Amino acid sequence: MGPKESTGRRRALSHARNLAIGVVGLLALSGCVSEPAPPPVTVVVTQQPEPSPSVAPLPTSTARDALPPEPAPIVPNAPAEPAEPIPEGPAFDLGPRDGALGPVVSDADGNPISYTVVAGDVFFDIAQRFDLPQQQLLRMNPSIPGLGLDIYIGDIVNLDWTTTR
Repeated sequence: MGPKESTGRRRALSHARNLAIGVVGLLALSGCVSEPAPPPVTVVVTQQPEPSPSVAPLPTSTARDALPPEPAPIVPNAPAEPAEPIPEGPAFDLGPRDGALGPVVSDADGNPISYTVVAGDVFFDIAQRFDLPQQQLLRMNPSIPGLGLDIYIGDIVNLDWTTTR
């Protein structure tokens, strides 16, 4: 045997050995694979209805029961009476309050005659301070624009209900 034969033989044995190792490895790994899980079993439960032991009697109807009751007649509202107008009268100072902190000018009898608007005053609060309806105070002061929303510092508000300003 020459050196070439032994090299060829070694190669053949090496290939055979590698092949044998591969086959043994595959067989060993195939033992690790588990079997597929069986499909889940579906359980269907049906309940048989039990018949009732007695039969209910059928209600009897009369001709009166067959018709719906007659609705109550619709009565329109009575016409509304006009509201009593709020009586107008003199102003009465209830004292300073938020939104009406300005000075008051009074006559000799102590009745308020005029009010001077200061910072932070609101026309509605001025009317409340002097116990006057806001509409009356607006009628007494037609020169105040914007329904009382446009009052400015230093404006004079008339409080004498017998005159207008």
